[in-house]
Amino acid sequence: MDSLSKQTSNVVNPANGKIIAEAPNGNAEDARMAIDAARTAFDSGIWSDLPASERASYLFKIAEKIEEHASELRQLETANTGKPLKEAEYDIADAADCFRYYAGLVTKPDGQTYPVSGPVQAMVVREPVGVCGLIAPWNFPLLTGAWKIAPALAAGNTIVFKTSEVTPITTTKLFEIIEEVGIPDGVANLVMGGGATVGNELAESDKVDMVSFTGSTSTGRSIMKAASGNIKNIALELGGKSPNIVFADADFETAVDYALYGIFVNAGQICNAGSRLLLEESIHDKFIDRLIEKAKKIRVGPGDQPSTQMGALVSEAHMNKVLQYIQLGIEEGATLACGGKRITSNGLEMGYFVEPTIFVDTKPDMRIVQEEIFGPVLTVQKFKDEAEAIQFANDTPYGLAAGVFSQDGAKALRVTKKIRAGITWINAYNLAYNEAPWGGYKQSGIGRGLGTFGLDEFSEVKQININLEVEPTKWFNQ
Repeated sequence: MDSLSKQTSNVVNPANGKIIAEAPNGNAEDARMAIDAARTAFDSGIWSDLPASERASYLFKIAEKIEEHASELRQLETANTGKPLKEAEYDIADAADCFRYYAGLVTKPDGQTYPVSGPVQAMVVREPVGVCGLIAPWNFPLLTGAWKIAPALAAGNTIVFKTSEVTPITTTKLFEIIEEVGIPDGVANLVMGGGATVGNELAESDKVDMVSFTGSTSTGRSIMKAASGNIKNIALELGGKSPNIVFADADFETAVDYALYGIFVNAGQICNAGSRLLLEESIHDKFIDRLIEKAKKIRVGPGDQPSTQMGALVSEAHMNKVLQYIQLGIEEGATLACGGKRITSNGLEMGYFVEPTIFVDTKPDMRIVQEEIFGPVLTVQKFKDEAEAIQFANDTPYGLAAGVFSQDGAKALRVTKKIRAGITWINAYNLAYNEAPWGGYKQSGIGRGLGTFGLDEFSEVKQININLEVEPTKWFNQ
């Protein structure tokens, strides 16, 4: 559907800079129309009053349709984001699994009863929040869409979803699937447009009961302020500068492999990327030599080529931002050990490709160590002992994710428990599951998505007390 203004924006394939689609460029009025439709649908009870099993049946159908269209969605995701087909394939499968997970979860026993004094039956139930504004990022458009849409609909809410204007293609296809399975009109609404217009309207509107946002910490702050107007519920999954800690007793090749995977998958455009590698001093030089050797062998290219292992950055503007950070790292005095340049050879000159980049000899206060770069740029820090590793790990404003590599299980768990981060791994990195909560400490956000926690985010808790002996209290002796 066109926007009210009929304005459009170009959608570009980052592997070659070519326009592959035009997307409606909506504004605040488009958002208000979608909000009104969602408000009307919610207040009518057409969705929230359905039995959970009926809502679940729609989600199961959406999962089936995603799988039916998996090949098409994989190609579209790769063309729009630049990521390799292998990564896109995983995202599509995980999106389908997410709808199926919440379809199953919402029909399971829920609520509480609790003993109280007197002839009263007391209970707690969960009810849908209402109209939910969902704002998704550009790096995992279909998958992060599923992470928000599936639990929101499962809980009985109506939604207004704002996809990224940079990567709207697969989300548009998802909403075609939602319409195809027959979800009632007004329950699921898609609006395209900029964050300053559409996103801000969702955050400010008194008709919206909750806003769920994934993106940068700076934008998250703006959403918090805008959402304060009607004290709406907020769920924010924001930035990260996550530490990946490797002790000398770690399995060496496994740690090297995950260090690469932690930062260079999706070209580092992941909020939980292991962008800070913390190495125990005794293995630093050996580890860096091996890491650089392997990083230089990563095959960078168009995502639709089967041999590609790392694709393009999502846009020219974002590529330039990453390159500016690399230059900043050099100016700050860090040693550029690997990469650092835009790739313009072998037919890649029209795309937005950056070499896998590694900085060593960094200091904790450097901006490249403290700030989220969101690209294939790894900073390396040495630590001398367990206490210093924990100190360095916690020394940023963020607290999204962390990894610890050690074959001493007690030490690995001890360190993990001291790290202020919401998502952690021991002897692994970058693993994600629909069943497990997703979110962070400090400036990495508020609340948790996925798992049972993700369903709880989209519900309100209500206390119900039933008097089993209906008679006057005679409190006032009357």
